[in-house]
Amino acid sequence: MKLARPTILTLRSVALLYLLVLVVVPIVTILYRSFERGLGTFWEWITTPAAISALQVSILIVLITVPLNVIFGIVVSLALVRGNFPGKGIIQAIVDLPFAVSPVIIGVSLILLWGHGGWLGGIENLGFQVIFALPGMVLATIFVTLPFIVREVEPVLREIGTEQEQAAATLGASPWQIFSRI
Repeated sequence: MKLARPTILTLRSVALLYLLVLVVVPIVTILYRSFERGLGTFWEWITTPAAISALQVSILIVLITVPLNVIFGIVVSLALVRGNFPGKGIIQAIVDLPFAVSPVIIGVSLILLWGHGGWLGGIENLGFQVIFALPGMVLATIFVTLPFIVREVEPVLREIGTEQEQAAATLGASPWQIFSRI
């Protein structure tokens, strides 16, 4: 079915307007509200001890989460693409869980799991606090972001196939050499 030119233009206009409302309007609103009292006031807001502390914690979480996501994302992707093991479907479902569950539910679940009186909450008695501390924030961030890594790496691994890995193994490469070089 071929659509008429005015219909195509109308559909494109509606899609662009929808995109404008969802993306551009919130960004412009945030920028306007941030600078409506002037650059000096904005600078005062972002140089408060609370804002600097929040930025430092955010950077620390990124510095911890990104390497862990890379390591675990590649390992899980390799296992799901190259492996044939019982429970593979369960691992697939666990990876997709953050896409299907609200972040609020995830937060409550982490509190119930790691909080005082939770299944793993006894670790606080050893002097190691997870919930409402950096480890809890890192766990929550990894839980939410890891599926994006896995779902991006999986198709790449499927596309490149195993021919190069098999050739390297035939030529005597160790599993670590195959992983690191290919």
